[in-house]
Amino acid sequence: MISDNHHKDIPGNPSTPKSSDSNLRQTATPETLRVLSMEDWKFWKHNGYVIIKQAVPRDQAQRTAEFLWEFDEKDPKNPETWYTSARAAIQMKELAGTGMVEVYNNQHLWNNRQTQRVYDAFVDIWGTEKLWVTIDRANLNFPIRPGHGYKGFIHWDYDPETKPQNVQGVLALADQIDPEMGGFQCIPWLFRNYDTWKLSQPEDRDYFQPDVTGLEDEIVKVPLEAGDLLISHSSEPHGIRPNNSVDKVRIAQYISMMPAQEDDETLRAWRIKSWKDRIAPEGYAFPGDPRNWEQTKYDRAELSDLGKKLLGLEKW
Repeated sequence: MISDNHHKDIPGNPSTPKSSDSNLRQTATPETLRVLSMEDWKFWKHNGYVIIKQAVPRDQAQRTAEFLWEFDEKDPKNPETWYTSARAAIQMKELAGTGMVEVYNNQHLWNNRQTQRVYDAFVDIWGTEKLWVTIDRANLNFPIRPGHGYKGFIHWDYDPETKPQNVQGVLALADQIDPEMGGFQCIPWLFRNYDTWKLSQPEDRDYFQPDVTGLEDEIVKVPLEAGDLLISHSSEPHGIRPNNSVDKVRIAQYISMMPAQEDDETLRAWRIKSWKDRIAPEGYAFPGDPRNWEQTKYDRAELSDLGKKLLGLEKW
């Protein structure tokens, strides 16, 4: 069990701390950036998110997607297999029906986490090489069926009033260019104007789900191609948009990194155990897989030298 778990009643991933003791990188030059261009950097600072093209090779993304179909017991060519009841109840009700796949430590997921270009992108954002990767899951977001409406949602995983020093990330495992299909959406305008916007909001407002009335035209539906990585600031209001396509499935893996907290031996030990025993994080948004397939059907993931440090198995 994760000690001092701050995510029992709020979103966010408990496999890393709620907020970093270090600040996100504030300034950059071409010489200090590994993957991002200066245009990327300016876009990141202004909009609160950035896209790293082909962070993993397209064929690697496709292999991960094929594994997810297998793990979720669904046939990509047979929509009749797509719509099944959730295997476990989830406390974070707005995620119900969004197609979360409760797998966390499979080799395919670790292959993407320990890809050099993915790591380098987060080094650019944080300004430090000493990072830990989140132990997170994946997503198969299917087209909405008649009678099973899902409007999508916008939320924060961390109260923006706390000015969280954290980021989140999602890796596209299939093309999601069509704005009608499910995928990442966000409100950069609200990211930029939060301090003035909040003055017009009631005192008893929900600090994790903003009222976006009047901001509908500011919602950005971000297109991604298989292998693209999107990194967003934790102060960016975001969510999964409804999949209103006929037959297109949004497929993605959630990947983020933050400065390693190697002095937290309890958390480091939990992270190692999670990889070793293939167990899910414990939290408000993470019900886990009641079939325990990660333990019974799949081997422990092999880690590269980089992967061992991103996990915490070896110290930086």
